[in-house]
Amino acid sequence: MDANNLKRMSAQVNVDDFLPASEEEKAYMVKMRPSTTAFKDGVRRLKKNKIAMISFFVIVIVTLSAIFIPMFWPYKYEAMLGMQPGKPVDASFKNLAPMQYSTTELRKIEAGEKVFPHLFGTDASGRDYFIRVVYGTRISLAVGFFASIIVLVIGLTIGAISGYAGGKVDMIIMRIVDIIYSLPDMLMIILLAASLKMTLERSLEGTVFAKIGTNIISLFIIFALLYWVSMARLVRGQILSLREQEYVLAAETAGAKARWIIWKHLLPNCISVIVISTALQIPSAIFTESYLSFLGLGVNAPMPSLGSLASDALNGINSYPYRLVIPAVVISLIVLSLNLFGDGLRDAFDPKLNG
Repeated sequence: MDANNLKRMSAQVNVDDFLPASEEEKAYMVKMRPSTTAFKDGVRRLKKNKIAMISFFVIVIVTLSAIFIPMFWPYKYEAMLGMQPGKPVDASFKNLAPMQYSTTELRKIEAGEKVFPHLFGTDASGRDYFIRVVYGTRISLAVGFFASIIVLVIGLTIGAISGYAGGKVDMIIMRIVDIIYSLPDMLMIILLAASLKMTLERSLEGTVFAKIGTNIISLFIIFALLYWVSMARLVRGQILSLREQEYVLAAETAGAKARWIIWKHLLPNCISVIVISTALQIPSAIFTESYLSFLGLGVNAPMPSLGSLASDALNGINSYPYRLVIPAVVISLIVLSLNLFGDGLRDAFDPKLNG
């Protein structure tokens, strides 16, 4: 038997094996095994998804444009350019084609004045169509994000309580969820908009919400009442699979309260699924607002949204088809980009898809 085998079989402890590692050895181990986290791994996988990253940049560009362009654009979304106090209405401002000028503006250009062009022309009331599309994008995005926050907060709270409590509490909440699933969303929105119209008009008079309109407030109420059920079911399923884990049992044995366990242990372990679901909820909310505005249940005039712009364009679709195409393309671009980015988040952060 050679010396190496004898050394391995020896009962004596080799003190050299317990010496502190040198700086070179530490640096070698760090280089061979770089530290990482589940979040960093998810971000790395997301960056490799070119479609998701392109969609993300499209969302950022559209959002920033909707926020900042109205700040310096020379035309206002509600301004009828052909109407001036003490002067007759200038009909040449109405129904201008893209990059076209009115008679008054052409005279100013001939006189040497600078006139900002109408990139998308004007509508039947003489309002700049580009700024109305931009402002409509802002309204649609704001409604989508705000509605998703409502769904997130309510669904997260109810789903966590149902999943952790279990028993009769879980049974009662799930029966309520089943009942809500059976209600027709569109019918409920129409009924609420009609029944709450007068009450909300009196309550919101003189506030910033009065400009948004009672129909949009009714839409938020509908999201708060009906659209949280999918999020609640998702969170409940995650909590049910996590509440029997050893760290949860250890926290319960130590006397931790249910709220602390849910907040500190359960929700952080299902945060990736919650983020993915919220990201996919935003385009659904935007699309809901758009078709409701298309039906006349959206924001109050003259404030535009993409759906209301498409609805108004139907009156002149044969003569001015671009007025319908432009908001339809913007809606499709926003919804498609958000859906593709949400799919990318799911592929990157869902542990079931990544082992």
